[in-house]
Amino acid sequence: MRVRSYEEGLHLINSNAYGNGTAIFTNDGGAARRFQNEVEVGMVGINVPIPVPVAYYSFGGFKDSIFGSSKAYGMQGFQFFTREKAITSRWLDPSHGGINLGFPQN
Repeated sequence: MRVRSYEEGLHLINSNAYGNGTAIFTNDGGAARRFQNEVEVGMVGINVPIPVPVAYYSFGGFKDSIFGSSKAYGMQGFQFFTREKAITSRWLDPSHGGINLGFPQN
């Protein structure tokens, strides 16, 4: 979904009853930092379309996106008393001319 401003997008996400995951695409590091701190969801992608974290972070979100008092797996005692937020981001160096996924070349 496209919005006209940062504030409109943040309001759209934070006013929703669900808070599973969202993503922002930007070249502005300040906007990305502000977004990851102000958005109220469990999984945040920065220049990554599907913000699914690695296995030691539980897949899940905030608000009505979670069922029960704890998430699917992980450190349940820690998760019961905290609301962690997983940030996945990727910043490309425009001088290399393409996408580098970090896979070995040999």
